[in-house]
Amino acid sequence: MNQAHWHLIVNHVPILGSLFALVLLAAGLLGKNTTLIRAGLVAVLAAGVLCLPAQLTGEGASEIALNLPRVSRALIQNHEAAAEQGFWALEGAASLALFALLLLKNASPRARLVAVLALVTTGVSFGLLARAGNLGGQIRHTEIREGFGTPDEL
Repeated sequence: MNQAHWHLIVNHVPILGSLFALVLLAAGLLGKNTTLIRAGLVAVLAAGVLCLPAQLTGEGASEIALNLPRVSRALIQNHEAAAEQGFWALEGAASLALFALLLLKNASPRARLVAVLALVTTGVSFGLLARAGNLGGQIRHTEIREGFGTPDEL
């Protein structure tokens, strides 16, 4: 198995993980359920950690993809830029989640505020990662490209 194969295996985990964490954390915050809040924060933290393999295999995957027919360098660059934005947003959310967990452990009154910030950041990261996934899909799935061509061919 090469880097492209590994990238295709792991690249959905941050998208689905951030969505799962977002729903779990939102349910905990809306229901004022500390157990669900903790679980949601742990899920955000896990999504941040599990985002690393997708990020680390991306460069190798792009080198392989560039040698394939009908693959556009512009599409790869757009995907890379979007993925990096999503990655850093999710890492920020994971950092906030860790901080919120520490505040919860110490029964700090600011724990809820930091958890809400983690929720918002997780929502932003999900949107950015979903966009990156769509752009990544366009690299080889011509049927989802507008006009079915590549920017290099137009």
